[in-house]
Amino acid sequence: MYLEQLSLTDFRSYAQVDLSLEPGVTVLVGSNGIGKTNLMEAIGYLATLSSHRVSTDAPLLRFGTERAMIRAKLVRGEQSTVLELEINGGRANRARINRSNPVRARDILGICQTVLFAPEDLALVKGDPSNRRRFLDELLVSLVPRHAATRGDYDRVLKQRNALLKSGRNGKFTAGHEATLDVWDQHMARAGAELLHARLELVELLQPHLKNAYAQLTDGSKEAGTVYRSTLQGVLDDDGEASAGGPSGAPASLEELRRLSVEELTERYIQAFAASRRKELERGISLVGPHRDELELVLGQAPAKGYASHGETWSMCLSLRLASYYVMLDDARTGGSAPILILDDVFAELDVQRRRKLAAIVSGAEQVLVTAAVEDDIPAELAGRRVKVIPGGIDEPDKR
Repeated sequence: MYLEQLSLTDFRSYAQVDLSLEPGVTVLVGSNGIGKTNLMEAIGYLATLSSHRVSTDAPLLRFGTERAMIRAKLVRGEQSTVLELEINGGRANRARINRSNPVRARDILGICQTVLFAPEDLALVKGDPSNRRRFLDELLVSLVPRHAATRGDYDRVLKQRNALLKSGRNGKFTAGHEATLDVWDQHMARAGAELLHARLELVELLQPHLKNAYAQLTDGSKEAGTVYRSTLQGVLDDDGEASAGGPSGAPASLEELRRLSVEELTERYIQAFAASRRKELERGISLVGPHRDELELVLGQAPAKGYASHGETWSMCLSLRLASYYVMLDDARTGGSAPILILDDVFAELDVQRRRKLAAIVSGAEQVLVTAAVEDDIPAELAGRRVKVIPGGIDEPDKR
């Protein structure tokens, strides 16, 4: 799959911009702050309905406007698809597929698939667990779009349950509160079990690819891996996040959790909610569930966070993205689409050796979009079309 045409209206710094693309490598060159990343952000948003730079939609709208439009033409084999996404400041976003009637924005998930590398990826290693959970869930939705509803259901129930726990703090928990909380426990247990089950399957798919990608990018002296920490294992750290270990009678390993069905995980959550109710009422928040789980990244025998050098941290971040790319390629072989690779201002952050290794790995993708402030940062392995980005738009491309 590749992106043939991108058009933005009132998106970020652009009142209107049109960009024609083609398969293979395209490098967008322009000074820092001129809008290269805005173009890549729009493509990534079309794929995931979220930005890799901000957590809300408001900054995506050009200042003083009330909505932005992203239009794209995607080509897969002999078939082309036109997507239109309207990002609204004051109401729900809407989308259109091949100029049909408007649909919910999430109905376009899975049509445009991307893997986006960006400097913000350092948070995957150095940031808090929410960054790694988001990484898993966005990849999960790209592969299985129906899990957008799973995430939405879980987030909705979690919000309602937290509100109830908060209202029941300080000894004000009544019989009515308890009955209502029992109902929310059932809903949250089911949605949480579906999300956890899907995450565990995804982690299993990622693991070998992460190991291989890290070996490709480095000298192979350390092995990269992951450990999924679930609150069903029974231990929370001081911040309420999942940590290593587990009490007697609770699953103590990823393998044990993986063997449980959605129904069995649902029952485990119900039991865990009951066991943690006193502590949850004291704190007024839900302490058990996928929203508190952790994907621990490991290099050799040590956690990557806090132990990896700057170069190792970058290699781990890149390896996570490459692993997701390989998982999506595996999916493409069974009916999915090969993703568009986006490398947004990444090469400036890497040493020469890592630049060359990354370029050699990704150069064979169906479509690779790269941004750079300095053309000399781009390795020779990524020779291809160059497009100059200028204030407010695009200069005519120089085909090489």
